Amino acid sequence: MTLKEKMKRGPVFGMACFTGTTCVIENIAMSGLDFIYLDLEHTNWMLNEEFEKQIMAARLHDISVLVRMADDDEVAIRKVLEWGADGVVIPHCKTAEMTKRCVEAAKFSPMGRRGGESNVRAAGFGYHNFDWNSYMEQQNRDTLVIPMDEDYEFTDNIDEILAVEGVDAVNFGPIDYAVSKNLKVGYSMGDEVKEAFQVLVKKAKEKGIGVLGPVVPPTRENIENAIAEGYNMIILGNDMWHFQKALKDMMAAAVEPVRNLQNTDR
Repeated sequence: MTLKEKMKRGPVFGMACFTGTTCVIENIAMSGLDFIYLDLEHTNWMLNEEFEKQIMAARLHDISVLVRMADDDEVAIRKVLEWGADGVVIPHCKTAEMTKRCVEAAKFSPMGRRGGESNVRAAGFGYHNFDWNSYMEQQNRDTLVIPMDEDYEFTDNIDEILAVEGVDAVNFGPIDYAVSKNLKVGYSMGDEVKEAFQVLVKKAKEKGIGVLGPVVPPTRENIENAIAEGYNMIILGNDMWHFQKALKDMMAAAVEPVRNLQNTDR
């Protein structure tokens, strides 16, 4: 079942991966989550064989892959989709023109102008009675294009952006949105950031567009609240956050008490 098909049935859940370690990616993939969110914007990963392996590691366990791009580069968008990603997330998408460029890079005609090649993973390398028309229809149907609402300009231009055909969801970024307005930064939204989020949810719902965003910490209460507020694609933190939390919990619950006891006995 594709990620788009799952979204029609209810909220979907994923995790971001910043380390890019294939064994971590495989463990996330085997957890039962719906998608993994790989990152090219805030990591040192480049569009090379090492990043391709990250996508392959996820696909090995049949989890959907979203890639946050570094920018709206047409060739980069095409490459990650040809390598097997299910969708692209475009950071700092501020205008309808930028959004349209991204759709054109990700979708084949008539929805876009994506260049085609059959000798790629997404096309099964042209094996098994490959048919161009079926391949293009499948890619247009299943590929997600997700601009990021993380700047006040997105809100200023929201009607035009959401009117672009081919937008499947919007990734709300509360931290960068607050930064763009010189507001207090945090996953817990201030009033102005919350207002922008509510505008997005209302307008996206009217057009049948999904809303993707982080829930940190990913407690049951926070997840339920996020769904009630309008998220239907939820990022449950990232691998580094969970690793750091495990270390902090271990130190607080086990190491520090033993260390303090040993120091007292001396």
